[in-house]
Amino acid sequence: MKAYVLINVRTGEMGQVVRQLKRVTGVLEASMTFGPYDAVAIIEAEDVKALGKIIYSQIQPIPGIVDTLTCLAVEME
Repeated sequence: MKAYVLINVRTGEMGQVVRQLKRVTGVLEASMTFGPYDAVAIIEAEDVKALGKIIYSQIQPIPGIVDTLTCLAVEME
């Protein structure tokens, strides 16, 4: 299961947050963005429960992260 985590970051902490995101197990990619969110992380996990665990135990506690919005990716045939 894959998800996109849209992230708002406290001013001046972008570089540190993106570096920390890239170290999280399950994060496939982390990038700074322009628009309503400051960064996006693409994460992958076995199921929704494992996805939630990555988000609440490893991503949200990163210093500098203000809030997150998770969008589940749906594969279409």
